[in-house]
Amino acid sequence: MKKLILLACIAAGFMANAQGPKLDKDYASIENKIIEWRRYFHEHPELSNREFETAKKIAAHLESLGMEVQTGVAHTGVVGILKGNKPGKVVALRADMDALPVTERNDLPFKSNVTSEYLGNEVGVMHACGHDTHVAILMGVAEIMSKHKDKIKGTVKFIFQPSEEGAPPGEEGGAALMIKEGVLQNPDVDAIFGLHINSQTPVGMIRYKSGGTMAAAQRFQIDVKGKQSHGSQPWSGVDPILISAKIIDGLQTLISREMDLTNEAAVITVGKITSGVRNNIIPETAEIVGTIRTLDYDMQKQLNKRMREMVKSIAEAYKGEATVEISDGTAITFNNPELTAQMVPTIEAVAGKDNVIIAKAVTGAEDFSFYQEKVPGLFFFLGGMTPGTTESYPHHTPDFLIDDSGMLLGVKTLTQMSFDYLNSNKTPRLNMQPKG
Repeated sequence: MKKLILLACIAAGFMANAQGPKLDKDYASIENKIIEWRRYFHEHPELSNREFETAKKIAAHLESLGMEVQTGVAHTGVVGILKGNKPGKVVALRADMDALPVTERNDLPFKSNVTSEYLGNEVGVMHACGHDTHVAILMGVAEIMSKHKDKIKGTVKFIFQPSEEGAPPGEEGGAALMIKEGVLQNPDVDAIFGLHINSQTPVGMIRYKSGGTMAAAQRFQIDVKGKQSHGSQPWSGVDPILISAKIIDGLQTLISREMDLTNEAAVITVGKITSGVRNNIIPETAEIVGTIRTLDYDMQKQLNKRMREMVKSIAEAYKGEATVEISDGTAITFNNPELTAQMVPTIEAVAGKDNVIIAKAVTGAEDFSFYQEKVPGLFFFLGGMTPGTTESYPHHTPDFLIDDSGMLLGVKTLTQMSFDYLNSNKTPRLNMQPKG
């Protein structure tokens, strides 16, 4: 019996060590800071690849913590490297920094009144997707972990990434450019964690899914060619607007009649159609632009093939011509199953098991997926909706709103995940869904 008790004590001691240092006082002291940082970034948003002042504030904070700091990565990205007092693995934590061309409608004391230029137009600028909270959370994690270098077995790499929403036309940016410029090297990253706050998940809750959790995104452009004629004599021309309408209708049948939606979700959305100059002229051309979202690469391959076939055939059936150009955006955000299984006990210990939900996949997209193609990664959703709220507004809208009180759980979770991962002997293998 004494031997069993001794073994139990040893095991308990090991688990306590694996759970990292006691951090309650640090968490209590950091909450007001992360709220203040978040509100500053919300009031001073910057568009993709233009996050100059955001980057300066982040870099100054990391430097004040005594970290090795790299700036100007992928234009405005900031990387902080925190080396523990003991050798070990390297874990990366990522936050995105950019805002959106959205004019805020919320009546907040820290409301954004910033305007800027986007695609030649003057626009309002707003953190309408919560990236301001991501930055503040990661700054908080950096401050807490920097106080416990003696308990870090390995290295933590803090990645503050620009342009998650997409670089301006003609520019590179985002996760892809950060990887290209070596953010996962020197030191080489073994695993990466990220989070996204969610306006429709209550504060205190965390959602995650092993495997494919967010969709791959592709952009498509269809150019339709007809024959111009007078609007009073449609029989003397070929109407590209009519052809476009038939194409748009046909594309939806690819989803509803050809995709096995019991496998994974898929979406085709037309977001823009351009044609014509006046009411009584049938124009010569039309342009259709949209997005494809898939959670399975075989389905993506099938959709791409059938789109090209269908668009060409529909146009020819109405005596016109049409071409399709499809370009890849993000990959599938794929949570490494081994890494996910390893870290779920930590997430449940921090948030409480009843507050951690296995979620369904979503058809939104994230360029965090590019990191996951290179190293095992885990990306989860953090609640940002005030409990008891009956109506919450979606991301990318003027009324998007996040409750500040949700951020501290993000700080706690990323901090504890980092300690537990570095203190473990497990190094998950890279395990991605194969591309079709």
